[in-house]
Amino acid sequence: MNWLIHDYRESDLAAVVHLIDTTAELGQESVFSLAECIGALTSRQPAVVAVHQGVPIGTALACVAGERAWVMRIAIASAWRGRGLASALLVELERRLVAARVGRIAYVLPEEDLLGEGLLNAGYTRQPAVAYFEKVEPLHGPAANLLDDLGGRLLPGDLWAKVAGMEREKDLIERRVVLPLAEPERAARHGVRPPRAVGLFGPPGTGKTTFARGIASRLGWPFVEILPSRLADEGNLAAALRSAFARIAELERVLVFIDEVEEIAPVRSEPAQPGGMHGVTNELLKLIPGFRERDERLLVCATNSIRSLDPAFLRPGRFDYLIPIGTPDKAARAAIWARYTDGRPDVDIDELVVASELFTPADIEHAARIAAQSSFERDLVSVGGRGGSDERLPGATTADYLAAIAQCRPTVTPEMITQFESDITTHARF
Repeated sequence: MNWLIHDYRESDLAAVVHLIDTTAELGQESVFSLAECIGALTSRQPAVVAVHQGVPIGTALACVAGERAWVMRIAIASAWRGRGLASALLVELERRLVAARVGRIAYVLPEEDLLGEGLLNAGYTRQPAVAYFEKVEPLHGPAANLLDDLGGRLLPGDLWAKVAGMEREKDLIERRVVLPLAEPERAARHGVRPPRAVGLFGPPGTGKTTFARGIASRLGWPFVEILPSRLADEGNLAAALRSAFARIAELERVLVFIDEVEEIAPVRSEPAQPGGMHGVTNELLKLIPGFRERDERLLVCATNSIRSLDPAFLRPGRFDYLIPIGTPDKAARAAIWARYTDGRPDVDIDELVVASELFTPADIEHAARIAAQSSFERDLVSVGGRGGSDERLPGATTADYLAAIAQCRPTVTPEMITQFESDITTHARF
């Protein structure tokens, strides 16, 4: 990604108007006139602008009427078409609209199909027909307030597509979890029951939370995370858990995520110890069957140590699948590095892949951040802090990335991998 996207500012007006005006002839027409777009901008309607090296290269703007918003125009400079900028602008614009409690987002585009000959014979004058696109945001009003109370939110719609690498795990989750939930009627015709609860297990930092968020994004469902530590602050953990699930039941659809679930569902000791977790585990075991009775909801629990969980918690009647999420293999690491290096041809991805064995996606992200910071600081020093640039290509070099990798300590040890492989044999179910 070679651009930054920010909210529209008054100083952007001339550049944005130029973009809208000059791109109309490039197939980026709109049913809204230039004057209407200018009126929306000057009246502070939601709009975003993409810039590259300080120059506006794209814009997206909307107008809001009650709970409905109309996307008026997405304009992209010709040199930047086909690079994903339009999608990025639309995602950022949608975030602003959802925050403004918009319930429906509509997009009206001209279409080039000819009108029927019968209409022409009836005296109609041929005009461009209209293709009407509408996106329904699932929560507004009281439901949105409830989601806020639960600490949940609607996630951007592109998170699933952004999951880099880990293609085996992604494909498995897509087939087993996402598609049956996204296509319930088709699944029912084949006797497939959509999952209601799944467990993700594997070493820390391997992307379990990222997958849970990606599933919610892919389905367009609200994402609510239950934090055991926050529930514990309420005093009675079992009662707090019961209260949280009761409020969640009021949502029409939802993905509930519990990370480090071993904190509230550990192996129960016999006999139960006063003040221990026995009662909390029992409460969660009681709550899951009721949660499973409703459609359009999914419980995702993640753990770094599946062997620490109570066996009754993991049985098929409660969890449909127990899916292992391990460290990325060579192909996955290459895909992740390609994402963070922005596909630059001068960076040796193969060398980075070899150097980052056992690195988790989180480790790679951390190393990439260190390398980017080194490049940024070098750029500032080269011009005495005046923000210019040297003659080399901007961005971190292979050497920068390798130095960053050397600074990082992998989260996962060989011993963890051995334990994980044993857990797959003992617990995995997919």
